[in-house]
Amino acid sequence: VSDLRPSALPGSLDVSRSMFDLRSPPHRFMKRYDSVSSVPSSTSSRKDSQGSNRSLDTITLSGDERDFGRLNVKLCYVSSVEQIWITVLHCKDLSWPSSCGENPHICVKGILTLPKPVHFKSSAKEGCNDIEFMETFVFAIKLQSLQAVRLVFKIQTQTPRKKTIGECSLALRELSSQESNHWLDISPPSK
Repeated sequence: VSDLRPSALPGSLDVSRSMFDLRSPPHRFMKRYDSVSSVPSSTSSRKDSQGSNRSLDTITLSGDERDFGRLNVKLCYVSSVEQIWITVLHCKDLSWPSSCGENPHICVKGILTLPKPVHFKSSAKEGCNDIEFMETFVFAIKLQSLQAVRLVFKIQTQTPRKKTIGECSLALRELSSQESNHWLDISPPSK
């Protein structure tokens, strides 16, 4: 589920331009449908590009189009030493394009969207239904600086070539010394 409300945070994803841009070439995860905005609300069916009528209620998404997988991370802020602890735990039900091969090596790249972004990357693991990373990254950053930024994760293949296959992000407004557990829905990469 995507939050489509406008966000005043710097570095927030432009959802309308990235995830739902149907002008980009279709791939195995997305089907392209003609815009229905010009169809009067009383019309219950329309002609598709092949000329056949189709009820608007029958347009459903298959699992691949709807679900790109989920990333499990834990966050903790240790205020006594001003450190953020980011643990990348699991990646479940991940989908990747067939061009990446059957079991590509997958890694998670993280970015703290500070004015000078902080980057980190997990080790690469063989792609499967449940990829276990269990890697912790620690950065010394003041809490006030972190509360106005996002933590962005890019899921990347390393073989046969480096490619971002999905992404997700999380606001850091509510960091605390109490470790928090998050399951983030992975979306198609923004263009």
